[in-house]
Amino acid sequence: MGKRSMPDSSSGAGPHVPVLLDEVLAALSPLEGSRIVDGTFGAGGYSRALLAAGAVVIGIDRDPNVAPFVRALTADYADQFAFVAGTFSELDSLTAEHGPIDGVVLDIGVSSMQLDEAERGFSFMREGPLDMRMSGEGESAADLVNELESEALANLLYAFGEERKSRRIAQFIVAARENGRIETTTELARIVEKAIGRKPGDAHPATRTFQALRIAVNGEFDQLVEGLFAAERLLPEGGRLAVVTFHSLEDRIAKRFFEPEKGGPAQSRHLPAVTVEERRWDGLVKGVKPGPAELERNPRARSAILRSAQRSAAPARPVRYEGLGVPRVRSAS
Repeated sequence: MGKRSMPDSSSGAGPHVPVLLDEVLAALSPLEGSRIVDGTFGAGGYSRALLAAGAVVIGIDRDPNVAPFVRALTADYADQFAFVAGTFSELDSLTAEHGPIDGVVLDIGVSSMQLDEAERGFSFMREGPLDMRMSGEGESAADLVNELESEALANLLYAFGEERKSRRIAQFIVAARENGRIETTTELARIVEKAIGRKPGDAHPATRTFQALRIAVNGEFDQLVEGLFAAERLLPEGGRLAVVTFHSLEDRIAKRFFEPEKGGPAQSRHLPAVTVEERRWDGLVKGVKPGPAELERNPRARSAILRSAQRSAAPARPVRYEGLGVPRVRSAS
């Protein structure tokens, strides 16, 4: 689960230091005069640092609650900053009127701003409605929990949360909702804990369940794939892309996007050689993780991984899911 460091959301300019900030700035350098898209604006931490370094920034976010942070940056950097409401999966079309782009940063997953707001329903640690919608629109986590049949729910928890006890959890959820709809985060967390127990020192047993529901509600894997290919279409030769992920499923997608040959089947020496397609990305920086000082300052950064590269001269690929290892929910037929 992506957990970015955020300030108090009641203020537009809190002390916010995003994950792997120095490493992201280095990946997008040189910054003076560059035009950078912050595709996951959040509380504006990356954007503020990029602006301070002399870049022109176009921020994108689908969460309407980022408005105070947008206003703060607009006030401080009116000539350098612009914001577009939308999803980063459409970042190339959303920034079409903002001139040529030199770099893109994507910080994938839910932000601490969202986790810390109980009314958003992202966290099992706070009592709140079982919502999880980043945009505030569409199907909620409560809808999935209360309406999916047991097998379909189990398949979702397994595919998107890598929850090995998904079937037992789904059975307990279906049994519990016979007494009425499951409406709150803490109610669902108690059901999961009852289903699979809790060992001292382990992560909360509902962690993977909440991750899976959040990913499903917000279409996060599809957003990531579409956003990566949108960045590939948008960036010219030499353009820079930095992607920060927070769990293995996201990181696998980013890794295979940058290095598609790693996601294909092994070639047999007894068969004709397979033609290797042109590389779309050069100078790949692999798997950068936070150092001890950052982890001490922000324990939520512990699972963060940065991958970055520069765009080659090869033409952009059409959107392609094959080989990326994108989890899919098995049909409950």
